[in-house]
Amino acid sequence: MSNLIFLPIFIPLLTGVLCLACWRNTNWQKRITLAGSIIYLLTSFELLHQTLDQGYLVLQMGNWPAPFGISLVSDVLSAIMIVLTGIVSVAAAFYSMASVPNEHIRFGYFPLLHFLLVGVSGAFLTGDIFNLFVWFEVMLLSSFGLLTLGGERAQMEGAIKYVTINLFSSAIFLTAVGLLYGMAGSLNLADLAVKLPDATEDGMVNVLALLFMASFGIKAGVFPMFFWLPASYHTPLVAVSAVFAGLLTKVGVYALYRVFSLLFVGDTEFTHTLLLWIGILTMVTGVFGAAAQFEFRRILSFHIISQIGYMILALALFTPLALIGGVFYIMHHILVKTNLFLISGLTYQLTGTHDLGKMGGVYKHRPWLAVGFLISAMSLAGIPPLSGFFAKFVVIKAGVEASAWWATGFALLVGLLTLYSMIKIWNEVFWKKATPEIEAQVINKRLSFWMLMPVIMLATMTVSIGIWGEPLLQIAETAALQLLDSSGYINAVLGVN
Repeated sequence: MSNLIFLPIFIPLLTGVLCLACWRNTNWQKRITLAGSIIYLLTSFELLHQTLDQGYLVLQMGNWPAPFGISLVSDVLSAIMIVLTGIVSVAAAFYSMASVPNEHIRFGYFPLLHFLLVGVSGAFLTGDIFNLFVWFEVMLLSSFGLLTLGGERAQMEGAIKYVTINLFSSAIFLTAVGLLYGMAGSLNLADLAVKLPDATEDGMVNVLALLFMASFGIKAGVFPMFFWLPASYHTPLVAVSAVFAGLLTKVGVYALYRVFSLLFVGDTEFTHTLLLWIGILTMVTGVFGAAAQFEFRRILSFHIISQIGYMILALALFTPLALIGGVFYIMHHILVKTNLFLISGLTYQLTGTHDLGKMGGVYKHRPWLAVGFLISAMSLAGIPPLSGFFAKFVVIKAGVEASAWWATGFALLVGLLTLYSMIKIWNEVFWKKATPEIEAQVINKRLSFWMLMPVIMLATMTVSIGIWGEPLLQIAETAALQLLDSSGYINAVLGVN
């Protein structure tokens, strides 16, 4: 079953190559994309099933033993992230069938989308810190291509900011990798987890921790280097924005969870206290930025930042309950945020604008779309019985148990301000009376089944997770326990009995 780990990387790679082979045939690219995405999702569920059954799956590429070869590792957190990637890929594939112009498809939209998934999957499954850098670069190249498709002025401005700050992050990452190898003589994560506790240079270990924190924090969109995210995520096609919002920043979050539970745990009073304040500042700046916006996707982009603050807060608390909440929060947020961006695309189809001031009347003529938005928006704000309520509740309860009163207070405040932003969108887009011109558009415009299907699917999953969330909380608990006790990961990779 260890060969199963390679499939989440191989399937989107093969799908992207096949789409390239059908460069001039847009219909075949669509068919291949749908088939590849569904196969990926089915494979991801099997990977999660096998990982839960066995604890860890490890594939040593070329049969080179760790730490000398390249290791692919699936623990429960990795497998969860692969399943979420599969869900987002299927949603984006269906949405793209009707929303992406043929001109964009002919310029490589589908191959770039699949190669992006290759990078995301590789980052979640790699057991080597240098290969994590390689997968980040695969993501960067693919995402830059997707950002610039269309060549509009706003896209190019956003893409330049996006690639500049991410190249800066990559430079920090590569510097940290070089220093880490010079100190420990290894880049295998499990081997580093064994060697770093014995390092005599405690100051150097903390310096490395800060470098990785800065690099991964930029990619995750945390305070203070988050400005590239709201400047770029609202500019590309809506399907691209949805994939970026759901997955890309979570790769940075995943990397932080991995290294600050496996490698840098020797001085948690320093590293995790710093993460705590970064999480608080990320929550606050993100939610205030959202409150000041009046453009649908820019509000959602700032809320990516604020919600990532909760995930960083959970990691910083570093207790079993906090990590359960953090993992569950990641699951909830990927589904909800992807859906909100897809819904923003549907409202754009109806009204022809993303400016809240020019929209209105959607509830009157499209009540089902308003309900779909309300489900996702209230979940993001943490209203029971939706998934966001339980995610926030567990993280806040962990903060109370850890006596992190400032963090808990800010988490509650951010939840209220998130609700304010969601009510603002609801009032401006769905509830208020539209102008006669906009109302005529809303009445006469027909929405494609391909675009509606993923919205319905994700909204249904959000409700289901809230009502029947116990199995997912149990999976999150298993992932959290593995993060807290790294011995199982180390033994599985290094072959220690």
